[in-house]
Amino acid sequence: MPDLIQSHTLTTTPTQQKRHAKEARFKWYGRIAIGLSLGFLVFMFSAIFFRGVGAFTQTRIQLDINFAESLIDPTGERNPDMLARVNTKPLLKSSLSVIFPDVTSRRDTHNLLKLLSISAEYEIEDKIKANPEIIGTQQTLWLTSASQIDLYLKGKINTDVDESLRKLSDQDIVWIKTLIDQGRIKQKFNTTFFTKGDSREPEMAGILGAALGSFFSLVVCFAIAFPLGILTAVYLEEYAKKNWITDIIEININNLAAVPSIVFGLLGLSIFLNVFNLPRSTPLVGGMVLALMTLPTIIIAARASLRSVPNSIRDAALGMGASKTQTTFHHVVPLATPGMLTGTILGMAQALGETAPLLMIGMVAFIVDVPSSVTDMATSLPVQIFLWADSPEKGFVERTSAAIIVLLVFLVLMNLLAVYLRKKLERPKL
Repeated sequence: MPDLIQSHTLTTTPTQQKRHAKEARFKWYGRIAIGLSLGFLVFMFSAIFFRGVGAFTQTRIQLDINFAESLIDPTGERNPDMLARVNTKPLLKSSLSVIFPDVTSRRDTHNLLKLLSISAEYEIEDKIKANPEIIGTQQTLWLTSASQIDLYLKGKINTDVDESLRKLSDQDIVWIKTLIDQGRIKQKFNTTFFTKGDSREPEMAGILGAALGSFFSLVVCFAIAFPLGILTAVYLEEYAKKNWITDIIEININNLAAVPSIVFGLLGLSIFLNVFNLPRSTPLVGGMVLALMTLPTIIIAARASLRSVPNSIRDAALGMGASKTQTTFHHVVPLATPGMLTGTILGMAQALGETAPLLMIGMVAFIVDVPSSVTDMATSLPVQIFLWADSPEKGFVERTSAAIIVLLVFLVLMNLLAVYLRKKLERPKL
């Protein structure tokens, strides 16, 4: 009898064999799908990283600047207004003439000066304004090079093509090699990318203005969407009676969560700008539009978190004599808080990456100044990426990818924060 049982358990019918084969194939289909998804993600992130990592370094040229008093402050008064308007271009020409004494023609001198970025003049001006005592001395400075020089040294300009088809001439390449031989060219960390606003020149462009614009917009978005979303969810889930009115509200909330984001931009354009006459292209309006967009997501996530709290918690609190409000805000809401925060942070992460609604309210404008409040003119990081991607300047290609890397880092950090808060605040539910 045991032999019969053992032989029966070891043998499988053809139908069972087919079923097991299907299960095995289904597992492999899932593994292949996951592998392809990971492969595409790795390929995309690698392409963005290798294209944008060069933007984190900037080529600088070493020059010995003679801060001649006769050129900067002939009167010797050290008037701050006069020093702020000083013409530093002769200082650069004088320094370059020492390195390239054979360059004498006006045209060649002009082309030689183009090796440096226009920001080099501003850098010297800042040095003078910060320390007028350097007037009359000679200082060694590392000044920002032009974008084309930076791209050439990073191997992103093909010198095999005809000279007429590239902005960098053969003479420029000879001058660059001379500077390299003298040890006057070096790659340094590009602080400008993180400390300056937008610019028409790639080597002068930074993301600080756009990053602060996104930050202020998210602050406004959170200040509006979080309390409204949480209170709405608490009312609908804990207080509102289940009737056709609440059914209509729930259906509309779910439908709003699926509305394209550009529709919210049109709503902000027609209401906030045209009716209330709020300032265009400001984080205040941008945050209000993003709040409208993320509000349904926060409400849905908060309601799901409230539903996950067992009814035994409510019954126990009510049985101990707690009121409905005490039960809700002392027992139910604290248990649902991790899910609420997770939904809120994910909604904010979605808002951080939005571009279309901000384009509709004018945050696509070219803004150089770094905003200091929610009412200052500003753009956002995704819009900045959009503007740089549309620029014909080749130097903006790597800066576009670098800005995407920064945006992805912010998104990953926000998602990690959501996971951390959920684990940190999660309590056991009875």
